[in-house]
Amino acid sequence: MAAGYFIIALLGCADGSASCTQVATMPTRYSTQAECVASVNAVLSENSSFDFPTIMAECRAVSEPLSLRRDRSLIVPASARRS
Repeated sequence: MAAGYFIIALLGCADGSASCTQVATMPTRYSTQAECVASVNAVLSENSSFDFPTIMAECRAVSEPLSLRRDRSLIVPASARRS
């Protein structure tokens, strides 16, 4: 099944990016992978307050139809937030 859209997942990494954990999923949906990749730097600059030495962003294809997903705001696990 082809991707329905793309999202940006933020990953918190330690140990030189050898061990990464997803810390957030951005709510914006992109129609193409190129649009998603073009937004990665801006998303990283706006979301640098996680408690990890390195934050990475990754575009991920999502095949679930938009009509089946409800709108979600930025999802950030409590363990990834800085106090």
